[in-house]
Amino acid sequence: MTQVGQEVGKDLGTELRQFVTFNLGDEEYAIEILKVQEIIRMIAITRVPNSPEFINGVINLRGKVIPVMDLGKRIGLIEKETNNDSRIIVVEIQHKIIGFIVDKVNIVLRINKNIIEPTPQMVGKIESEFINGIAKMENSLLILLDLEKIMEPAELDELAHV
Repeated sequence: MTQVGQEVGKDLGTELRQFVTFNLGDEEYAIEILKVQEIIRMIAITRVPNSPEFINGVINLRGKVIPVMDLGKRIGLIEKETNNDSRIIVVEIQHKIIGFIVDKVNIVLRINKNIIEPTPQMVGKIESEFINGIAKMENSLLILLDLEKIMEPAELDELAHV
């Protein structure tokens, strides 16, 4: 298991990017840490009538109402019940704050950009349009998600009405 803040591929160059790693089902994914505002334990999600189908509901985070969606469901994986390991990753996408439910948050990795490969046409069970690249780790591959592509501009506009 990789330790928090471990550098991967550091001997290949000097440009490192930081990612938060998490699980959706059996696969490990990552998003750039610069997009992450915070990671919280699961809290009560309030359903909102007439909200977009991709939104599970909203949460009250220190007085701010934030829409929340199941990231696994969003990228085409089977919806899974939440448990004690489930977390909400609060991110900012195009000046909109949204929470993504993930199965488990793992660690923060510093990855050398030289070990990141371009996205193949199809990766596992999700479409390549959501993927920013694949990091070749020692014993596995890490799928790097592109948050800007997970939400379409029209969908982001709908969030203002949730």
